[in-house]
Amino acid sequence: MWNRKFGRTADHRKAMLRNMATSVILYGRVETTEAKAKDMRSVVDKLITLGKKGDLAARRQAAAYIRNVVADEATQQTVLQKLFDEVAPKYKDRNGGYTRVVKTGTRRGDAAPMAYIELV
Repeated sequence: MWNRKFGRTADHRKAMLRNMATSVILYGRVETTEAKAKDMRSVVDKLITLGKKGDLAARRQAAAYIRNVVADEATQQTVLQKLFDEVAPKYKDRNGGYTRVVKTGTRRGDAAPMAYIELV
């Protein structure tokens, strides 16, 4: 198996990655543990690659993974629309490596190593 288990069931782990991928696309940057950020890299990169394809099949695949959240209240733009209209076109000339993991230190409560995952 390619990913870490994080002490969660498969369904819980998949839901966590879906929520975090949606947040990264929505906000551009999320702080989490270093291990989760490393696993999130491949998930977000695959979603951006789907966004770069831009066809209907890719949009359906991305819609099946991303949570249905409104990104912009004024225009009622969803995260899926933001992925295909704003985020993916920025990376049209880039072949992979759309995210960066920046280590930030340790969490005070349990000394877990923390990191930001952000769009490049």
